[in-house]
Amino acid sequence: MDPRDLAFTGAAEQARLLTAGVVTAPALLDVYLDRIARFDRELRSYRVVLTDSARREAAAAQDRIEAGERLPLLGVPIAIKDDTDVAGELTTYGSSAHGPALAHDAEVVRRLREAGAVILGKTSVPELMIWPFTETLTFGATRNPWHTDFAPGGSSGGSAAAMAAGLAALALGSDGMGSIRIPSTWGGLFGIKPQRDRVSFAPHEGAWCGLSVYGPIARTVEDAALFLDVTAALPAAAGGFVAAAKRAPGRLRIALSTRVPPPLTARVGRAQRDAVAEAGVLLRELGHAVIERDPDYPPRAVLTQALPRYFRGVHDDAKALPRRERLDPRTRAFARIGGLVSDRRVASMRAAEGDIAARVNTIFDDVDVVITPGTATGPSRIGAYQRRGAISTLALVAARVPFQAIFNVTGQPAAVVPWGLDRHGIPTSIQLVGRPFDEATLLSLGAQIESARPWAERHPPMS
Repeated sequence: MDPRDLAFTGAAEQARLLTAGVVTAPALLDVYLDRIARFDRELRSYRVVLTDSARREAAAAQDRIEAGERLPLLGVPIAIKDDTDVAGELTTYGSSAHGPALAHDAEVVRRLREAGAVILGKTSVPELMIWPFTETLTFGATRNPWHTDFAPGGSSGGSAAAMAAGLAALALGSDGMGSIRIPSTWGGLFGIKPQRDRVSFAPHEGAWCGLSVYGPIARTVEDAALFLDVTAALPAAAGGFVAAAKRAPGRLRIALSTRVPPPLTARVGRAQRDAVAEAGVLLRELGHAVIERDPDYPPRAVLTQALPRYFRGVHDDAKALPRRERLDPRTRAFARIGGLVSDRRVASMRAAEGDIAARVNTIFDDVDVVITPGTATGPSRIGAYQRRGAISTLALVAARVPFQAIFNVTGQPAAVVPWGLDRHGIPTSIQLVGRPFDEATLLSLGAQIESARPWAERHPPMS
């Protein structure tokens, strides 16, 4: 099999090829190590590539395959975001303020290893995962393989850049304010923020005051479903998530909405609006009942819930670091603001969360899925915010990505499905939002869209 084709084959299909003996685990790993050596000097999607340990893991996986062992991800190389602990490695959070190497895997990494995955490396993040662009004083700028003058998004920017360029089979992301969905959009990838607590965040439970979750950045819907099947701490859908992705969704009631959740303001670009309109046409052709309707967004929920929890979460992360003086001045300013959010206010916000979620979810009395633009615009250019402070940077980036944070507050699942390309040749997406705990419908509908409008064969110029 051609190495480039193999690199862009999804994780689930790679697992089947490994089991069938079409490729060996060491040979598959070598495909990715070779591509990383060729492309990642410019992209900087990885903070560190774990070449030696990955070779040992691949060799051990091959021995297990030849012994007849069958595991869902046995021998498949997976990238881990650098906010997640890997035993024996640093977790830098995109900063030189980090502590020593960690002794134990995070629970999500433990489950991936248990499923047979080979840990390929740790991917780049913005400092303390704050921004939807991935540039740091310590590690430099990560670039978008679709157009290297632009950011890949963030904070899972390295994971998305690696996936888009064919430098990993599957990647772990985390999402506290859109950090899976934003870079998946601008990477032309399927990314899903699962239901809060679906995937364990241990040993960092409650991160960003409950906003943050782990989830997959994947080439196909099946790959994302497989990730959820092997990592889910809460019980999965009946038969599992892969089974859900393979089921026809039936006739769904779908609402299209391009309204920006208040009090945010943003100009939604033509390519992003067109994606939602074109999705409506396709979904009607597929037999779904499609209407235009906006969720009942509480007018100040982003301001009174998402932003204070975001600021306080960054404050807590900064406070836990041993060398805080090494943080970027913009990060320190962000953390200082978060220190003004008291424990009492956090408790009050968490207590009010149920009422907010109930109000947003009244739309699901009448529909099964809500579709919004994935982002309002494309990504920023590399270096666009270098000389800006915390608040001015936040104001500018929020106008690009207004559709994510409200669903971190409510905790329900949301996924992005690749759509077209903007005028710079960078992908766009639509966001699918489901009822609480209903990843299954999003996977089923996402797979139906993928079948009708395939995206996995589209590769960026830098690949």
